[in-house]
Amino acid sequence: QVQLVESGGGLVQAGGSLRVSCAASARTFSTYTMGWFRQAPGREREFVAVISWTSGKTYYADSVQGRFTITRDNTKNTVDLRMNSLKPEDTAVYYCAATQRGLTSVVRLYDYWGQGTQVTVSS
Repeated sequence: QVQLVESGGGLVQAGGSLRVSCAASARTFSTYTMGWFRQAPGREREFVAVISWTSGKTYYADSVQGRFTITRDNTKNTVDLRMNSLKPEDTAVYYCAATQRGLTSVVRLYDYWGQGTQVTVSS
């Protein structure tokens, strides 16, 4: 029912910044909680950030708190993740995800996923 497409990944030096974006097809985009997750080689998919469809409240993983910012534009059906002060350990495939549940960081509670976009941070 919902198609998500990520873009904006790339290669950046440590300390640099990148913005990844997600475009959603849902007509009712504003009713979805939108999250960003990432998966590094050999590791499980992990939560990064989420923004609520109700209040716009945001929540971040401790590892990115203060460095990453999630925003959404319900008019354009997009959600962005602005990443600052990037570290090599931020290197991963970043996935956009959607759920009609409330604010949650739990991977299994998200119903729709994009294909992912690679973010590589060099030392």
